[in-house]
Amino acid sequence: MYSLPLKLPPGSDLRQSIEQIGKDQNAHGFVLGVVGNLSRAAFQCPGHKDPTVLEGNLEIITLNGTFSPNGVHLHLSLSDGACQVWGGHLEEGTLVLKGADVLVGLLDKPFSEPQSNRNINPEIDARLEIAVLPGCPWSSRALRILKNLDVPFKVEIIDSEESFNNLRSRSDLSTFPQVFIDGELIGGYEAIQEFKSSGRFAEFQ
Repeated sequence: MYSLPLKLPPGSDLRQSIEQIGKDQNAHGFVLGVVGNLSRAAFQCPGHKDPTVLEGNLEIITLNGTFSPNGVHLHLSLSDGACQVWGGHLEEGTLVLKGADVLVGLLDKPFSEPQSNRNINPEIDARLEIAVLPGCPWSSRALRILKNLDVPFKVEIIDSEESFNNLRSRSDLSTFPQVFIDGELIGGYEAIQEFKSSGRFAEFQ
C-alpha cells in the first residue's frame, strides 16, 4: 500500500473527487484521514428515502470508506455552526468550502479475502454470514474473533455502491460489520461479542 495526499480546492465535489482517484489510478483503496470544511453536505441517513442536505459553514469530522475503479462507499460525519453532529452515507453534491486535505491509501491488489482457511471460504455451507467494510476497524476485529474461534462463516466484502445497496435491502443498516444467522440479521460487532461471551458460537463449530 502507498498513500496519496489530495488537496481539494473550493467548490470541489468531495465524493466525485475520490471517485476520480479510483478511476484515474485504476486502483482500490480507502480514506486514511481528512481535514477541511464544506459549504454543502449531502448524505443518506439510515431509514430515510431521500438524502439529507445541509448548507452553511460545515466542518468535516470524519470520512471513512473505500473506493475502486467501479465506485465508492463512503461515510461522512460533520458539525454545523451549532456544533451539532450529522452523518451518513456520502452523496454527490457535497461541496468543499475553503479547502479540504484528504489522505487516501491505495492498495497494491484489489480488496480480497484469503481463501485458504475453511472458516472464510465463501463456497462453504455456513449458517453464519458477515458483511464487512474494508478499512473498518470493527469489521477487522469481528473477523479476528471468528477466525480465532474457528467458526465456519461466509464473508461478503462491501466495496462498491452496488454491493452496499444490495446489503441494505437485506438489513436496512449502514453500519459495519453486519452479522446474519440463517439469513436473519442479528446485529453487528456487539452481537459477536455477546455470542462469544455466552459461548453460543459453539453450536456453529
